[in-house]
Amino acid sequence: MAPTTAPTMAPTMAPTPTMAAQATTSRAARWWAPMLLFAVPALWSSNYLIARLASGVVHPHALAFGRWAVALVLLLPFVGRGLLERRQAVRREWQHLLVLGSLGMWICGAWVYLGGQSTSAANIALIYAAAPVAIAIIGVKLLHERMSSLQWAAVAAALAGVLFVIARGELATLLALQLAPGDAWIVAAVVAWTAYSLLLKHWPSALGPGERLAAIIAGGLLALLPATVWEAMTAPPLPFTARAAWLVALAAVLPGVLSYGAYSLLQRELGAARTALMQYLAPVYGALGAWWVLGEVPRWYHGVGAALILPGIWLATRPAPAR
Repeated sequence: MAPTTAPTMAPTMAPTPTMAAQATTSRAARWWAPMLLFAVPALWSSNYLIARLASGVVHPHALAFGRWAVALVLLLPFVGRGLLERRQAVRREWQHLLVLGSLGMWICGAWVYLGGQSTSAANIALIYAAAPVAIAIIGVKLLHERMSSLQWAAVAAALAGVLFVIARGELATLLALQLAPGDAWIVAAVVAWTAYSLLLKHWPSALGPGERLAAIIAGGLLALLPATVWEAMTAPPLPFTARAAWLVALAAVLPGVLSYGAYSLLQRELGAARTALMQYLAPVYGALGAWWVLGEVPRWYHGVGAALILPGIWLATRPAPAR
């Protein structure tokens, strides 16, 4: 009879400092995500004010290129070493990074500024109102994200709030909106933002969130460069003043590094569909920002819109019940 041997027990792996740090980061992210959901639209809405203040000061492509060039410079001290260590991943993912940069930094950047030159703010807001619904629908189908009936009702309430603000409380105002040449630029930007949001979640990456954002920005700068050069050669020259430099720097920080970085974190924690709904807060925050910066006093319909949008986003972003 062969001697029996006592079974050996696999040693239990003690948690490493890296694993503990990742777990702590994940817990912190889950805690911060609900608050960021209401803070990020404020950062985004600052871009509308910057675009208005930049008219006649900085050309659209120059503003977009400067915005993301400064953003990349701000990010590199924090993520440059990680990018060097993961340069093989950058080489593998370069096509994805270039596509995301073209969608998120070029089309969703300069094209919005171009469209704003020949269409109204109401038209821009109305067209952009389609983006969260499109992302939610495609996210459920493509990314298999779950949305309950209550959450879909909340989406409808938030959309109604946005339309109420756009209509200024009167249906006739909404029906009187007319298409303008710049609307085509905005439609393209909305399609690009929808694709960016879904592909950011759909395409896996070996890069960390900050490293990936920096690499995407680099891809966006490559896409922006030819159009920026062409604009500089053909558009009437504008002097680069201190005001222009301030607007570029502001665009790089608020609707740039901070908003895009937080958006990536929210997508990871909440999913593409629910994260997209925070875009409906932009008209409310935009009205408050215009009041503060431009002296445009909010009207009663902003309050009604906020009363529909805020609870709608809160309900829509609660975890969907398990099936």
